[in-house]
Amino acid sequence: MNWHGQPSGKRGRSQTFSDEAVQFCLSIKCLFNLPLRHAMGMTQSLLHLAGLNWAVPDYSTISRRQKTLQVAIGAVPATTGLHLLVDSTGIKMLGEGDWKTKKHGADYRRQWRKVHLGIDASTLEIRTMEVTDNSIDDAPVLPALLDQISVDERIASVSDDGAYDTKDCHEAIALREAHAIIPTRKNAKPWKTNRRGADARNDILHATRRLGRTIWKKWSGYHRRSLVETKMRCFKLLGERVMARPSGRRIAGASGCAESLHSAGHSDYGPSVIKRTTNSVSSACVRFAQQSRIVL
Repeated sequence: MNWHGQPSGKRGRSQTFSDEAVQFCLSIKCLFNLPLRHAMGMTQSLLHLAGLNWAVPDYSTISRRQKTLQVAIGAVPATTGLHLLVDSTGIKMLGEGDWKTKKHGADYRRQWRKVHLGIDASTLEIRTMEVTDNSIDDAPVLPALLDQISVDERIASVSDDGAYDTKDCHEAIALREAHAIIPTRKNAKPWKTNRRGADARNDILHATRRLGRTIWKKWSGYHRRSLVETKMRCFKLLGERVMARPSGRRIAGASGCAESLHSAGHSDYGPSVIKRTTNSVSSACVRFAQQSRIVL
């Protein structure tokens, strides 16, 4: 990794700052829930405290680069098979605060965006993520989430709630040769076996009817899916509102929050994560410099 931009081999001047530098600045903004200009000043102070005489990208550079930034979420591939837990949550985009809405009513309709997360059940690392409009259901996003996992990595199981009990979801899971842990709906009927994944779904239906929904959930390990709810809480601790309006910047901002959870060290969950990150951000800045191996 490099703080300064490297020659790309294309026509034109090389970028002054690398994508890693932009991502680091956005992580500071996300961790401390700061306006972008404040985050640039804090980044400069942190670099000064770490003894690094580096220039910091200005507000216009960050705003422009954030629109096309591809945030890399670091994760260790599972060696014994990935047990993926998937769920979604909503984050605010436009609208007044809760107090103002309750006291005086809303002047205009609130708008939300949905964040779809897939985490590793063993390490609790975020492996896949998508940001969509609030009009998009959960089920159509699952194939795109699975495509983010490398084909070389084996997926052992995929756990979802009943909203993912669709033919497309079961077929996408079967194409990755994974085991689907998805409860059937209360009025579910057997499917025709003309598509992949239909047999596995019918087996779940028969087991649920014979054993009962409660016993099936305990037997299949469905309750492990509650870990992704905990991850959602950690994600929202870094900010429940999207500050950027353009689509590309919203996605980069949400991806930056996901990467911040990895950088902060997420073995413990709750407000202590943010507090520990605040106390150790200077040392994290030094570690980033040591990893970058920058030649000034």
